[in-house]
Amino acid sequence: MGLVGPVRKRIELMGMLEITNLLAEIPANLPEELVQTLVRAPGVQIVRVVSQGHASPEGFWYDQEENEFVVLMAGAARLVFEDQAEPVEMAPGSCVKIAAHRRHRVDWTDPQQPTVWLGIFY
Repeated sequence: MGLVGPVRKRIELMGMLEITNLLAEIPANLPEELVQTLVRAPGVQIVRVVSQGHASPEGFWYDQEENEFVVLMAGAARLVFEDQAEPVEMAPGSCVKIAAHRRHRVDWTDPQQPTVWLGIFY
């Protein structure tokens, strides 16, 4: 299982190990969220998302078929869950498991710096 898509700078060692930096090569201008698939295999997908002031459109809710494990690598964000009164504030190192079909949205990401997410869908 290797890295796929427009993945960051790679160093291949002995033809088996691929090394990349999830916080590298972030575009200075992000008119839209940057979503990159890093790994895709049966039953799992790992993506890097870079946001900067992006949020879900008003009234939009994610309602995904698969479970998701999200780690905030850099920046700051706020998630809202339809079934929960209080929003979830996220800072670097924060992670959350989101069950399939648990409706949620990105309420806010820091407009002053890139917010880098690692999402694992399974």
